[in-house]
Amino acid sequence: MSEYDKMVTRQRKWMLFLLAIIVIGSGFSSYNQVFNGLLLGGAVSFYNLWLLQHKTKALGKAIAETGKVRGGLGTFSRLAATILAVLIALRFNETFHIIAVVFGIISSYIVIGLDVGMRLIKNKE
Repeated sequence: MSEYDKMVTRQRKWMLFLLAIIVIGSGFSSYNQVFNGLLLGGAVSFYNLWLLQHKTKALGKAIAETGKVRGGLGTFSRLAATILAVLIALRFNETFHIIAVVFGIISSYIVIGLDVGMRLIKNKE
């Protein structure tokens, strides 16, 4: 398994772990609106993470095989999913807390940053 595949697996596991904690918080906490917002944003964030990793691997494979760039990294799709989550939160504001949705959406980027930071610290030792 390549280092990239290990990194992808690690990041997906951390995101699923985070989503599981949010689901537990939504089920057992009195702050349902906040946890529902985190869950909506986190689910979209997980989708965006998966899409980014999938497109990055496909782009790298295409460049290695043909030397030409075909397609992009799915920026429009990720942005559309993010906008959809925000619109859902705005439409159903009694169910979803909009600030929590935004924090949920950026959770995958936080996971990516923490993963990179932990790898840098581990490689220094």
